[in-house]
Amino acid sequence: MARIRTFSLITIALLLAGCGSDESRSHPTSPPAVEVAEVIAEPTTLWNGFTGRVVAPETVDLRPRVSGYIEDVQFTEGELVKRGDVLFTIDPRPYRAREKAAAAELASARSQLVLAESQAERARQLLHSRAISREEFDRRNANRDAARAAVDAAAAAQENAQLDLQYTQVKSPINGRVGRALVTRGNLASADQTLLTTLVSVDPMYVYFEGDQETLVTGRDLLDSDEQVGVHIGLSGESGYPHRGTLDFVDNRLNSHTGTIQFRAVVDNSRGSFKPGQFARVEMPIEVLSSALLINRKAVLTDQDRRFVYVVDNDNHIVRREVQAGPEQDDLVLIRSGLQAGERVVVNGLQKIFAAGVEVNPQLVQMREPDPARQVAGR
Repeated sequence: MARIRTFSLITIALLLAGCGSDESRSHPTSPPAVEVAEVIAEPTTLWNGFTGRVVAPETVDLRPRVSGYIEDVQFTEGELVKRGDVLFTIDPRPYRAREKAAAAELASARSQLVLAESQAERARQLLHSRAISREEFDRRNANRDAARAAVDAAAAAQENAQLDLQYTQVKSPINGRVGRALVTRGNLASADQTLLTTLVSVDPMYVYFEGDQETLVTGRDLLDSDEQVGVHIGLSGESGYPHRGTLDFVDNRLNSHTGTIQFRAVVDNSRGSFKPGQFARVEMPIEVLSSALLINRKAVLTDQDRRFVYVVDNDNHIVRREVQAGPEQDDLVLIRSGLQAGERVVVNGLQKIFAAGVEVNPQLVQMREPDPARQVAGR
Protein backbone atom coordinates (compact mmCIF):
# COMPACT_ATOMS: atom_id res chain seq x y z
CA MET A 1 0.00 0.00 0.00
CA ALA A 2 2.89 2.34 0.81
CA ARG A 3 4.43 1.69 -2.59
CA ILE A 4 1.13 2.33 -4.36
CA ARG A 5 0.68 5.59 -2.41
CA THR A 6 4.20 6.81 -3.33
CA PHE A 7 3.72 5.95 -7.00
CA SER A 8 0.42 7.87 -7.06
CA LEU A 9 2.01 11.00 -5.60
CA ILE A 10 4.84 10.94 -8.16
CA THR A 11 2.36 10.54 -11.01
CA ILE A 12 0.28 13.48 -9.81
CA ALA A 13 3.41 15.68 -9.52
CA LEU A 14 4.49 14.84 -13.03
CA LEU A 15 1.07 15.62 -14.42
CA LEU A 16 1.02 19.00 -12.65
CA ALA A 17 4.51 19.83 -13.95
CA GLY A 18 3.46 18.99 -17.49
CA CYS A 19 0.43 21.24 -17.25
CA GLY A 20 2.63 24.13 -16.05
CA SER A 21 4.97 23.67 -19.00
CA ASP A 22 2.14 23.77 -21.48
CA GLU A 23 0.75 26.96 -19.89
CA SER A 24 4.12 28.72 -20.02
CA ARG A 25 4.58 27.74 -23.64
CA SER A 26 1.14 29.05 -24.54
CA HIS A 27 1.90 32.54 -22.90
CA PRO A 28 5.36 33.73 -24.08
CA THR A 29 7.12 36.74 -22.40
CA SER A 30 6.00 40.11 -23.85
CA PRO A 31 8.65 42.44 -25.45
CA PRO A 32 10.19 45.01 -23.06
CA ALA A 33 8.72 48.51 -23.18
CA VAL A 34 11.13 51.29 -24.11
CA GLU A 35 10.66 55.00 -24.81
CA VAL A 36 11.57 56.15 -28.30
CA ALA A 37 11.64 59.56 -29.98
CA GLU A 38 11.84 60.64 -33.58
CA VAL A 39 15.02 62.30 -34.85
CA ILE A 40 14.49 66.07 -35.10
CA ALA A 41 15.49 67.99 -38.25
CA GLU A 42 15.36 71.76 -37.88
CA PRO A 43 17.38 74.93 -38.50
CA THR A 44 19.90 75.20 -35.69
CA THR A 45 22.50 77.65 -34.49
CA LEU A 46 25.40 75.93 -32.75
CA TRP A 47 26.71 77.67 -29.65
CA ASN A 48 29.95 77.17 -27.76
CA GLY A 49 30.51 78.06 -24.13
CA PHE A 50 33.54 79.95 -22.84
CA THR A 51 34.83 81.41 -19.59
CA GLY A 52 35.63 85.11 -19.75
CA ARG A 53 36.62 88.03 -17.59
CA VAL A 54 34.96 91.44 -17.27
CA VAL A 55 37.24 94.39 -18.06
CA ALA A 56 36.52 98.12 -17.98
CA PRO A 57 37.09 99.82 -21.37
CA GLU A 58 38.87 102.70 -19.60
CA THR A 59 41.06 102.41 -16.52
CA VAL A 60 42.98 105.38 -15.10
CA ASP A 61 45.68 105.54 -12.44
CA LEU A 62 45.24 109.16 -11.40
CA ARG A 63 48.48 111.06 -10.66
CA PRO A 64 49.05 114.82 -10.23
CA ARG A 65 50.75 116.89 -12.92
CA VAL A 66 52.26 119.31 -10.38
CA SER A 67 53.83 118.75 -6.98
CA GLY A 68 52.37 120.13 -3.79
CA TYR A 69 50.49 119.40 -0.59
CA ILE A 70 46.96 118.02 -0.83
CA GLU A 71 44.57 120.73 0.35
CA ASP A 72 41.27 118.91 -0.13
CA VAL A 73 39.77 115.58 -1.24
CA GLN A 74 36.50 116.36 -2.98
CA PHE A 75 34.83 113.01 -3.63
CA THR A 76 33.23 110.10 -1.80
CA GLU A 77 35.13 106.89 -2.27
CA GLY A 78 33.40 104.46 -4.62
CA GLU A 79 30.96 106.98 -6.10
CA LEU A 80 30.23 107.64 -9.75
CA VAL A 81 31.98 110.71 -11.14
CA LYS A 82 31.80 112.60 -14.40
CA ARG A 83 34.60 113.76 -16.63
CA GLY A 84 35.84 117.13 -15.38
CA ASP A 85 34.77 116.67 -11.75
CA VAL A 86 37.41 117.96 -9.30
CA LEU A 87 38.67 115.07 -7.15
CA PHE A 88 41.74 116.57 -5.39
CA THR A 89 42.94 120.11 -4.78
CA ILE A 90 46.66 120.82 -4.40
CA ASP A 91 47.65 124.01 -2.54
CA PRO A 92 47.43 126.58 -5.39
CA ARG A 93 49.13 129.55 -3.70
CA PRO A 94 52.69 128.95 -4.98
CA TYR A 95 51.40 128.42 -8.51
CA ARG A 96 49.17 131.50 -8.34
CA ALA A 97 52.21 133.56 -7.39
CA ARG A 98 54.20 132.10 -10.29
CA GLU A 99 51.38 132.92 -12.68
CA LYS A 100 51.38 136.56 -11.49
CA ALA A 101 55.15 136.76 -11.89
CA ALA A 102 54.87 135.37 -15.41
CA ALA A 103 52.20 137.93 -16.24
CA ALA A 104 54.48 140.71 -15.00
CA GLU A 105 57.37 139.37 -17.10
CA LEU A 106 55.12 139.37 -20.15
CA ALA A 107 54.07 142.98 -19.51
CA SER A 108 57.71 144.04 -19.16
CA ALA A 109 58.66 142.23 -22.38
CA ARG A 110 55.86 143.93 -24.26
CA SER A 111 57.01 147.32 -22.98
CA GLN A 112 60.56 146.62 -24.19
CA LEU A 113 59.15 145.56 -27.55
CA VAL A 114 57.32 148.87 -27.95
CA LEU A 115 60.58 150.75 -27.27
CA ALA A 116 62.59 148.54 -29.62
CA GLU A 117 60.07 148.94 -32.44
CA SER A 118 60.08 152.72 -31.98
CA GLN A 119 63.90 152.83 -32.12
CA ALA A 120 63.95 150.60 -35.19
CA GLU A 121 61.45 152.85 -37.00
CA ARG A 122 63.45 155.98 -36.10
CA ALA A 123 66.61 154.30 -37.36
CA ARG A 124 64.93 153.57 -40.68
CA GLN A 125 64.05 157.24 -41.13
CA LEU A 126 67.54 158.40 -40.12
CA LEU A 127 69.16 155.93 -42.49
CA HIS A 128 67.38 157.58 -45.45
CA SER A 129 68.89 160.94 -44.48
CA ARG A 130 72.20 159.22 -43.75
CA ALA A 131 72.15 160.53 -40.17
CA ILE A 132 73.15 157.10 -38.75
CA SER A 133 75.36 154.34 -39.98
CA ARG A 134 74.19 151.12 -41.52
CA GLU A 135 75.65 149.29 -38.54
CA GLU A 136 73.49 151.25 -36.07
CA PHE A 137 70.40 150.58 -38.19
CA ASP A 138 71.08 146.84 -38.13
CA ARG A 139 71.65 146.87 -34.36
CA ARG A 140 68.31 148.55 -33.65
CA ASN A 141 66.48 146.07 -35.92
CA ALA A 142 68.17 143.20 -34.07
CA ASN A 143 67.06 144.69 -30.74
CA ARG A 144 63.49 144.85 -32.07
CA ASP A 145 63.57 141.17 -33.15
CA ALA A 146 65.02 140.16 -29.78
CA ALA A 147 62.24 142.06 -28.00
CA ARG A 148 59.64 140.21 -30.05
CA ALA A 149 61.22 136.87 -29.13
CA ALA A 150 61.26 137.91 -25.47
CA VAL A 151 57.53 138.65 -25.64
CA ASP A 152 56.87 135.20 -27.14
CA ALA A 153 58.96 133.57 -24.42
CA ALA A 154 57.22 135.50 -21.67
CA ALA A 155 53.81 134.60 -23.13
CA ALA A 156 54.78 130.91 -23.18
CA ALA A 157 56.00 131.13 -19.59
CA GLN A 158 52.72 132.71 -18.53
CA GLU A 159 50.73 130.00 -20.34
CA ASN A 160 52.80 127.32 -18.60
CA ALA A 161 52.22 129.01 -15.23
CA GLN A 162 48.48 129.12 -15.93
CA LEU A 163 48.49 125.42 -16.78
CA ASP A 164 50.31 124.59 -13.55
CA LEU A 165 47.74 126.62 -11.66
CA GLN A 166 44.92 124.70 -13.38
CA TYR A 167 46.64 121.41 -12.60
CA THR A 168 46.33 122.12 -8.88
CA GLN A 169 42.75 120.94 -9.39
CA VAL A 170 43.05 117.26 -10.19
CA LYS A 171 40.01 116.37 -12.30
CA SER A 172 38.50 113.11 -13.45
CA PRO A 173 39.50 112.41 -17.07
CA ILE A 174 36.62 109.94 -17.66
CA ASN A 175 33.08 109.12 -16.65
CA GLY A 176 33.24 106.21 -14.23
CA ARG A 177 33.57 104.99 -10.68
CA VAL A 178 36.31 106.31 -8.44
CA GLY A 179 38.23 104.09 -6.02
CA ARG A 180 39.52 104.95 -2.57
CA ALA A 181 41.69 107.99 -1.89
CA LEU A 182 45.28 106.76 -1.60
CA VAL A 183 46.55 110.18 -0.48
CA THR A 184 44.68 112.28 2.06
CA ARG A 185 44.72 115.95 3.03
CA GLY A 186 48.08 117.37 4.16
CA ASN A 187 50.26 114.84 2.35
CA LEU A 188 52.81 115.78 -0.30
CA ALA A 189 52.01 114.63 -3.84
CA SER A 190 54.84 114.50 -6.37
CA ALA A 191 54.16 115.32 -10.00
CA ASP A 192 53.69 112.24 -12.24
CA GLN A 193 54.67 109.90 -9.38
CA THR A 194 52.21 109.82 -6.49
CA LEU A 195 49.16 107.62 -7.16
CA LEU A 196 46.12 109.50 -5.89
CA THR A 197 43.30 107.08 -6.80
CA THR A 198 42.04 104.86 -9.61
CA LEU A 199 39.02 105.23 -11.89
CA VAL A 200 37.24 102.75 -14.13
CA SER A 201 34.52 103.31 -16.69
CA VAL A 202 31.34 101.36 -15.92
CA ASP A 203 29.09 101.47 -18.97
CA PRO A 204 29.49 99.66 -21.27
CA MET A 205 31.77 96.82 -20.20
CA TYR A 206 34.07 94.46 -22.08
CA VAL A 207 34.12 90.68 -21.64
CA TYR A 208 37.29 89.00 -22.90
CA PHE A 209 37.36 85.25 -23.55
CA GLU A 210 39.56 82.72 -25.35
CA GLY A 211 38.58 80.29 -28.12
CA ASP A 212 40.58 77.51 -29.76
CA GLN A 213 41.52 77.21 -33.42
CA GLU A 214 38.54 74.93 -34.14
CA THR A 215 36.18 77.65 -32.92
CA LEU A 216 37.84 80.15 -35.23
CA VAL A 217 37.64 77.83 -38.25
CA THR A 218 34.07 76.65 -37.62
CA GLY A 219 32.77 80.16 -36.99
CA ARG A 220 34.59 81.76 -39.89
CA ASP A 221 31.41 82.46 -41.88
CA LEU A 222 29.76 84.20 -38.92
CA LEU A 223 32.88 86.11 -37.86
CA ASP A 224 33.65 87.31 -41.39
CA SER A 225 30.11 88.49 -42.09
CA ASP A 226 29.11 92.15 -41.90
CA GLU A 227 26.35 91.39 -39.39
CA GLN A 228 26.97 91.79 -35.68
CA VAL A 229 27.45 88.56 -33.76
CA GLY A 230 25.36 88.49 -30.60
CA VAL A 231 26.54 86.60 -27.52
CA HIS A 232 24.86 85.46 -24.30
CA ILE A 233 26.53 86.27 -20.98
CA GLY A 234 25.93 84.99 -17.47
CA LEU A 235 27.60 85.81 -14.16
CA SER A 236 28.29 83.61 -11.17
CA GLY A 237 25.09 82.93 -9.26
CA GLU A 238 22.85 83.72 -12.22
CA SER A 239 20.66 81.15 -13.95
CA GLY A 240 21.31 80.75 -17.65
CA TYR A 241 22.60 83.64 -19.72
CA PRO A 242 20.37 86.65 -19.00
CA HIS A 243 22.65 89.33 -20.49
CA ARG A 244 23.11 90.15 -24.16
CA GLY A 245 26.29 91.43 -25.71
CA THR A 246 27.86 91.97 -29.11
CA LEU A 247 31.16 90.62 -30.38
CA ASP A 248 33.25 93.63 -31.36
CA PHE A 249 36.85 92.36 -31.53
CA VAL A 250 38.74 89.24 -32.62
CA ASP A 251 42.51 89.22 -32.15
CA ASN A 252 44.66 89.14 -35.27
CA ARG A 253 46.69 86.07 -34.27
CA LEU A 254 46.61 82.97 -32.10
CA ASN A 255 48.62 82.68 -28.92
CA SER A 256 51.43 80.28 -29.81
CA HIS A 257 51.75 79.11 -26.18
CA THR A 258 48.10 78.25 -25.57
CA GLY A 259 46.80 77.74 -29.13
CA THR A 260 43.90 80.11 -28.44
CA ILE A 261 42.68 83.36 -29.89
CA GLN A 262 41.13 86.22 -27.93
CA PHE A 263 37.58 87.45 -28.44
CA ARG A 264 35.92 90.51 -26.92
CA ALA A 265 32.25 91.26 -26.39
CA VAL A 266 30.76 94.60 -25.36
CA VAL A 267 27.77 94.49 -23.01
CA ASP A 268 25.44 97.14 -21.63
CA ASN A 269 25.96 97.83 -17.92
CA SER A 270 23.41 100.54 -17.23
CA ARG A 271 22.13 98.50 -14.26
CA GLY A 272 25.59 98.05 -12.78
CA SER A 273 25.53 94.23 -12.86
CA PHE A 274 29.12 93.92 -14.08
CA LYS A 275 32.25 94.78 -12.12
CA PRO A 276 35.79 94.80 -13.55
CA GLY A 277 37.58 91.56 -12.73
CA GLN A 278 34.47 89.37 -12.52
CA PHE A 279 34.41 85.98 -14.21
CA ALA A 280 31.64 85.50 -16.76
CA ARG A 281 30.16 82.62 -18.74
CA VAL A 282 29.85 83.37 -22.44
CA GLU A 283 27.91 81.58 -25.18
CA MET A 284 28.88 82.48 -28.75
CA PRO A 285 27.29 81.16 -31.97
CA ILE A 286 29.83 79.33 -34.13
CA GLU A 287 27.76 77.75 -36.91
CA VAL A 288 24.33 78.15 -38.50
CA LEU A 289 22.82 75.00 -40.05
CA SER A 290 19.75 75.11 -42.27
CA SER A 291 18.73 71.53 -41.31
CA ALA A 292 20.42 69.82 -38.38
CA LEU A 293 19.65 66.33 -37.03
CA LEU A 294 19.22 66.40 -33.26
CA ILE A 295 18.63 63.64 -30.71
CA ASN A 296 18.53 63.49 -26.92
CA ARG A 297 21.98 63.07 -25.46
CA LYS A 298 20.72 60.17 -23.31
CA ALA A 299 20.29 58.12 -26.50
CA VAL A 300 23.98 58.28 -27.41
CA LEU A 301 26.06 55.36 -26.11
CA THR A 302 29.82 54.85 -26.25
CA ASP A 303 31.78 51.76 -27.23
CA GLN A 304 35.45 52.58 -26.75
CA ASP A 305 36.06 55.42 -29.21
CA ARG A 306 32.84 54.88 -31.18
CA ARG A 307 29.40 56.30 -30.52
CA PHE A 308 26.18 54.53 -31.39
CA VAL A 309 22.42 54.60 -30.82
CA TYR A 310 19.67 51.99 -30.84
CA VAL A 311 17.16 52.51 -33.64
CA VAL A 312 13.74 50.82 -33.68
CA ASP A 313 12.82 49.63 -37.20
CA ASN A 314 9.33 49.25 -38.66
CA ASP A 315 9.03 45.74 -37.15
CA ASN A 316 9.89 47.08 -33.68
CA HIS A 317 13.27 45.37 -33.68
CA ILE A 318 16.43 46.97 -32.33
CA VAL A 319 19.11 48.04 -34.83
CA ARG A 320 22.48 49.29 -33.60
CA ARG A 321 23.61 52.35 -35.57
CA GLU A 322 27.00 54.02 -35.31
CA VAL A 323 26.82 57.83 -35.49
CA GLN A 324 29.12 60.81 -35.74
CA ALA A 325 28.08 63.16 -32.97
CA GLY A 326 28.73 66.89 -32.89
CA PRO A 327 28.42 69.45 -30.10
CA GLU A 328 25.65 69.39 -27.52
CA GLN A 329 22.90 71.98 -27.59
CA ASP A 330 21.15 72.00 -24.21
CA ASP A 331 19.74 68.46 -23.83
CA LEU A 332 20.22 67.56 -27.51
CA VAL A 333 23.23 66.34 -29.50
CA LEU A 334 23.93 67.23 -33.12
CA ILE A 335 24.26 64.13 -35.32
CA ARG A 336 26.41 64.77 -38.38
CA SER A 337 26.04 61.28 -39.89
CA GLY A 338 24.43 57.89 -39.20
CA LEU A 339 20.76 58.86 -38.84
CA GLN A 340 17.92 60.26 -40.88
CA ALA A 341 15.09 62.56 -39.91
CA GLY A 342 12.06 60.75 -38.49
CA GLU A 343 13.87 57.58 -37.42
CA ARG A 344 12.97 56.32 -33.96
CA VAL A 345 15.80 56.04 -31.44
CA VAL A 346 15.63 54.67 -27.91
CA VAL A 347 15.93 57.40 -25.28
CA ASN A 348 14.79 55.55 -22.13
CA GLY A 349 14.91 51.87 -21.19
CA LEU A 350 18.34 51.20 -22.70
CA GLN A 351 19.11 48.80 -19.85
CA LYS A 352 16.38 46.48 -21.17
CA ILE A 353 18.21 45.99 -24.47
CA PHE A 354 20.77 43.20 -24.32
CA ALA A 355 21.59 42.88 -28.03
CA ALA A 356 20.61 44.14 -31.46
CA GLY A 357 17.72 42.36 -33.14
CA VAL A 358 15.49 41.94 -30.09
CA GLU A 359 11.88 42.97 -30.30
CA VAL A 360 10.66 45.83 -28.12
CA ASN A 361 7.44 47.60 -27.32
CA PRO A 362 8.17 51.25 -28.31
CA GLN A 363 6.44 54.10 -26.49
CA LEU A 364 6.71 57.38 -28.44
CA VAL A 365 7.82 60.45 -26.43
CA GLN A 366 9.14 63.93 -27.24
CA MET A 367 12.82 64.17 -28.16
CA ARG A 368 13.34 67.59 -26.54
CA GLU A 369 12.79 67.77 -22.80
CA PRO A 370 11.29 70.95 -21.24
CA ASP A 371 14.08 73.07 -19.78
CA PRO A 372 13.28 76.26 -17.82
CA ALA A 373 16.91 77.39 -18.08
CA ARG A 374 16.55 77.54 -21.86
CA GLN A 375 13.61 79.89 -21.48
CA VAL A 376 15.61 82.12 -19.16
CA ALA A 377 18.41 82.22 -21.75
CA GLY A 378 15.92 83.29 -24.40
CA ARG A 379 16.74 80.41 -26.75
